[in-house]
Amino acid sequence: MELTDHAYRIQGLALTELAQKYGTPLYVYDGEKIVQQVETLKQAFSGVKLKIKYATKALSNVNILKLMKRAGTGVDAVSIEEVMLCLHVGFEPTEIMYTPNCVSFTEIQEAVGLGVMINIDNIPMLEHFGTTYGGSVPICIRLNPHILAGGNAKISVGHIDSKFGISILQLKHVHKVVEAYGLHVVGLHVHTGSDILDAEVFLKGAEILFEAAAEFSDLNFLDFGGGFKVAYKPGDISTDMKDVGFKVSQAFQDFCASYGKELEIWFEPGKFLVSECGLLLVKANVIKPTPATTFVGVDSGLNHLIRPMMYDAYHGVVNLSRLTGPERVYTIVGYICETDTIAADRKLREVQEGDLLAIKNAGAYGFSMSSNYNSRLRPAEVMLLGGMDYLIRERETFEDILRHQVDVAF
Repeated sequence: MELTDHAYRIQGLALTELAQKYGTPLYVYDGEKIVQQVETLKQAFSGVKLKIKYATKALSNVNILKLMKRAGTGVDAVSIEEVMLCLHVGFEPTEIMYTPNCVSFTEIQEAVGLGVMINIDNIPMLEHFGTTYGGSVPICIRLNPHILAGGNAKISVGHIDSKFGISILQLKHVHKVVEAYGLHVVGLHVHTGSDILDAEVFLKGAEILFEAAAEFSDLNFLDFGGGFKVAYKPGDISTDMKDVGFKVSQAFQDFCASYGKELEIWFEPGKFLVSECGLLLVKANVIKPTPATTFVGVDSGLNHLIRPMMYDAYHGVVNLSRLTGPERVYTIVGYICETDTIAADRKLREVQEGDLLAIKNAGAYGFSMSSNYNSRLRPAEVMLLGGMDYLIRERETFEDILRHQVDVAF
C-alpha cells in the first residue's frame, strides 16, 4: 500500500475506489505480493531441492490457490475438504501434503484414495494405518520436537504439551510400529509454530529431525513446516530469510551427504506468503467518546477478523479517508455483541463517521476463520493482479444465511 497521487493505492488502484465499487467490509489481496513472497523463499533456498507446500488453511479461496500453483508451489491441506479444494483447482495429488489432526480413520482412507501424501501425527493412527495398508502406501510421520517457538504460546505447536505430532520421546515406539507393519516411511515432518525470527530455532528442529531421520533408510524428503515471521508493527522485525536459507541449507546439505542421498527439503508457509498481501477495508459507523477511551465502531468485527481477540494479534490500521490533519488516539471495535476489539489505542488521522479504514496484515487467517456470528454476512474478496481488480468471492446475502436451514412445520 503506497500513498501516491493523493490516495492510498496498490498496483496503482485506489483503495477508496475499490471500496466504492465493491462495498465494505471488503477483503483486498495484492496478488503481486504473494508471488514476490514465493520468489523470496525460492531464492533463500536456491542451493537445495526445495518444495514449497502452501498452508491452504491460511487463505483458501480457489483463486489464491490457482495463483500459488502458477507461482510454482504445492499445498499443505489439513482437512479432506482442503484436499478436495486443491484438487479442484488443478494440483496433482503428488503436490498435496495432507496433515490432519485428530480426524477419523475414514477421512484418512478417503485421502489415501485420492492419492495424496499422508502425514500421520499419532501412534494409534499409525498402527491403524499399518493394519489396513501395511507398506503399500508411502507415508510421512509428523514428530513433535518439544521446542517452544516464537513469543506467543497460542501459536506455538511444537512444545511438549501440544496435541500436534508424535513426541520425539516416543521414537522407539514409532520404529516398533513401522517394523511390525512394514510401513513405507518416505518423509519426516516437524512444525514448531509461528513467528520464528531466526535460523537458530529451525536449526534446533533440524538437529532433532536429522537425528531421527538417520534411523529411516528410505526417505525422500524432510518437512520443516513453516512459521516464518512477517512484520506487523512499524519497525517490527521479520524472519531474515537470507540467513535462514543459508544456514538451514548448509545443515541440510551436510545431513544429505552423511545420509548418502540428496533429499528434498519441504516448507509449509502460510502467513509468510499471504499475511502482508491482505487488507480488510471497513467503514467507521460511529465515533463514541467515553471518559476513558474514544471508540471507532466499524462495520466489521471478530466475525470477519478474529485474530486480535483469539491470538492478541496486532494489526496496523490506516485512515484512508484522511491524508492530512491532526492525529488522535482511538480504539477500533466491531459491531458484534461481544468484546471485539480490533485495535486498541491507535494513533490515526482524526476519524469521522463514514471514513474508510484499512486493517493491515489481514491476508492470513482472516476470511478463512470468518463466521456468520450474530447472523452477520461475510464480506466480498477482491484480488489485485497486473493492475486489475478481480472479484474472487461475492458478498454474502441474507439468503445465504437461510440456505441450509430447514424451516420445519411443527
